[in-house]
Amino acid sequence: LGIPVILKQPDSAFSMGVTKIEREDELEEVVSRLLEKSDLIVGQEFLPTDFDWRVGICDRRPLFVCRYHMASRHWQVIKRDEAGNTSGEGSVDTLSISEAPDEVIKTALKAANLIGDGLYGVDIKQVGQKCYVIEVNDNPNIDAGSEDQVLKDALYREIMGTFLKRIENRKRGLYT
Repeated sequence: LGIPVILKQPDSAFSMGVTKIEREDELEEVVSRLLEKSDLIVGQEFLPTDFDWRVGICDRRPLFVCRYHMASRHWQVIKRDEAGNTSGEGSVDTLSISEAPDEVIKTALKAANLIGDGLYGVDIKQVGQKCYVIEVNDNPNIDAGSEDQVLKDALYREIMGTFLKRIENRKRGLYT
């Protein structure tokens, strides 16, 4: 993967448990610290971008697309101080599905569909025309005023409608 490299705890959230290694001499200390909390570490090539894409997918359909901009003068969307407290956060732009690049939507659907038909948030970095899946969140945040900027209440109705349909199908003995 080379240096710089991103190391993550697989069960991390909101940029916690994610470290950027800039020098080889940092590697052993960070790996040791991460292995105290988890048996696994995810390593990713460092891809600097101004923003990350997030595609919200439910029931194999894209519902929302956001651009999460990096915190000011930082390489992540959320900047944390040494104590782990948030010290900065980038802005969020929500677009309609049709406004997002086709390759971003196709890549997100392909990644999420490998897992199932649940509710997922697929994080993608785009470098030129090429898309890289950073992670698939199986418990994505959907914040009022951010992810729901385009669809508003219809976003929540779509998600709740999917869950209601599944509950009703289970009651009838159908497991779709």
